[in-house]
Amino acid sequence: MATIKDVAEASGFSISTVSRVLNNDLSLSVPDETRDKIYEVADRLNYRKKMIRHLVKNIAFLYWLTDKEELEDVYFKTMRLEIEKLAGEFNVELTTYKITEGISRIPDNIEGFIAVGSFSDNELAYLRGITANGVFIDYTPDPDHFDSVRPNLAQITKKTIDFLIEKGHRDIGLIGGTYHNPNTDEDEMDIREQTFRQYMMEKGLLNEDYLFIHRGFSVENGYHLMQRAIKDLGEELPTAFFIAADPIAVGCLQALNENGIAIPNRVSIISINNISVAKYVSPPLTTFHIDLHEICKNAIELLLERVVKKRKIVKTLYLGSELVIRKSTN
Repeated sequence: MATIKDVAEASGFSISTVSRVLNNDLSLSVPDETRDKIYEVADRLNYRKKMIRHLVKNIAFLYWLTDKEELEDVYFKTMRLEIEKLAGEFNVELTTYKITEGISRIPDNIEGFIAVGSFSDNELAYLRGITANGVFIDYTPDPDHFDSVRPNLAQITKKTIDFLIEKGHRDIGLIGGTYHNPNTDEDEMDIREQTFRQYMMEKGLLNEDYLFIHRGFSVENGYHLMQRAIKDLGEELPTAFFIAADPIAVGCLQALNENGIAIPNRVSIISINNISVAKYVSPPLTTFHIDLHEICKNAIELLLERVVKKRKIVKTLYLGSELVIRKSTN
């Protein structure tokens, strides 16, 4: 196994310099070319250092969601808790800033940030003015300047449609929420609805009457949208629905059960997120598992690449998902 001495000899730098670079000593001032050379040689020699993480200070966690939004969708609460836990494991000192405090509350001397939520163009411009080191989770608002890591919702939507078609479904509906544009304060079409419309149209299966969309990703929203579908469509109710998120799906299941509509024999339901309650609802929910631990871990690793290793190129990372088949589909 290669040692620091081996890396020093192969790279042409002193043992002290190599040791401090490989141990992420932020007080060391060396050119980026030196760091890059040492990392390249260490990789080539398969050097594996002891995992001693030095404290990375002055990182902002921008949690741009209201308390109501977090309460309605456990996905974001889980994300917040995971980021806070992983920051401790990676020895990253986080300071949390919330949307209610405003963007100007964020000091101009931060080393970098991790962001969750939607940001206006003015807010993005402010962030660009104070740091180049930023990672957005679940959202890619500024791919020319900041990193992002997110589930591939467009791919999930297509895989859902393919799965349902393979099961023999032709009448497929969508129940979902909208994207809130912070620039216009208007509701716009979510990426899941965009992809659903396009892909179903390509298949020659799109029926506008089967789409039920309203702002919000809550259980209550799902309940009311499915009640509307049942009332409006009656016997013409689709044989399957793609639901934009698990909380909405929980409300949909409740409405279907109250109306005596058999799941999955009359209507199949498939959703996204695989929140903890998905396996306990009636019937247990078929859903795509999004690995929030992996998403949050990659977000912190991307940020450390920028802050510690001085990476300049911007990255956008899409993570795959796994379909967990339960009893809400056939």
